[in-house]
Amino acid sequence: MGLLDYFRKRSPERSRAEAGEAVEYEGFSIVAAPQPNGSQFNVAGVISRSVDGVVKEHRFVRADSYASRDDAVTFSVAKARVIIDQFGDRMFDE
Repeated sequence: MGLLDYFRKRSPERSRAEAGEAVEYEGFSIVAAPQPNGSQFNVAGVISRSVDGVVKEHRFVRADSYASRDDAVTFSVAKARVIIDQFGDRMFDE
């Protein structure tokens, strides 16, 4: 089983996410936004959450690239979940 198969089997909603479609996770909103890089797509997205009545955003871009936009969307959501698990609201600290 490849890494992509692992993520798809572990959480089917990850493979169904569309670029620009919000996915909720642990009270955060994730929007996958893969960036074209030649014939590939880089993992990228936006994580947002309302903190004290203010919507905060964290944008991320990773060097990981995939030939398929759908694969890049899947891994963008997966990477956002890892960022949320590691940093939580601290990602919004300036």
